[in-house]
Amino acid sequence: MVPTWRLALLPLVLAAAPLRAQSEAQLRQYFEGKRVTLKIAMPGTEDGVDIYPGTDRPLDYPRYADRLKDHGTAIRAGDDAMITKIRVKSKHVEFQLDGGGYGTMSDETSTSVNVASTPKSKREKNLEGELKREKDPVKRREIKEELDDLQNDREREDARNRAEVADAEEQKKQNLRQRRLEGGSRFNVRYRDLLPDAVLTPKGLEAALAEFVTFPSLPVNTFASNEGDQPVERQDFGAATAPTSGLPRKGMTAKEVEELLGEPVRTSERPEGKLRVVTRTYRSGDGQVTAEFVEDVLFRYSVTSN
Repeated sequence: MVPTWRLALLPLVLAAAPLRAQSEAQLRQYFEGKRVTLKIAMPGTEDGVDIYPGTDRPLDYPRYADRLKDHGTAIRAGDDAMITKIRVKSKHVEFQLDGGGYGTMSDETSTSVNVASTPKSKREKNLEGELKREKDPVKRREIKEELDDLQNDREREDARNRAEVADAEEQKKQNLRQRRLEGGSRFNVRYRDLLPDAVLTPKGLEAALAEFVTFPSLPVNTFASNEGDQPVERQDFGAATAPTSGLPRKGMTAKEVEELLGEPVRTSERPEGKLRVVTRTYRSGDGQVTAEFVEDVLFRYSVTSN
């Protein structure tokens, strides 16, 4: 039999689910695709940084330091990043940046390379059988010498394989670390109990992260808030403007970059978690510009001198 107190809570739980879904949709509309500036370094992992607003210790610094040490820095303090996803859970809000951090279910995180030991050859197996049956000491010695040679050959092959495995595992570790540095990060805004209504509004979520994130205030339009028809100011976090250096600016669209630098000479794409990252290479007076786009928005670029 279901306890009475659980039955009493059931309507509240059922009512909370659509409210969270509605709030998530509004938060995503408000934040996703915009840019913010980080006040702290962000670790290159999907675990991100856990924040506990309104507590005596909103950030667990030892755990934060461990994640930076284990996974490296994906976004440095002072860098800007794109808000790529907002997700509302029962007790926390995910505030994902530049892809949300490497290591989600679809990401390869293993650095192990498995290789089987070299199997015994048919000749070696036959010799082992002959050795058991042979009684003549001279023939037994001859068989044993040939067996030792075959076993030594097999052990040398295993040693070569182990060396190749070690090299392959080291390469996988380097590749994984590089992917973590390129995969973004996230804040997890956590609460001990259910999420308060305040954090389910744009201003409330900004306030919860204000100690760690700078939200530039550039109002461009409005949309309805949770409270009804009262409009909430929407901000354009670092909207692209025409650069004066001849180089692109983070936040520009692919079309704006092409208007500045011309058609790309090379284009490629790769998955980063659930995102598709498009890399385009351009020629400019400053050198070769390698630009990375998510959903047609520039979020990172580098310049190689001519």
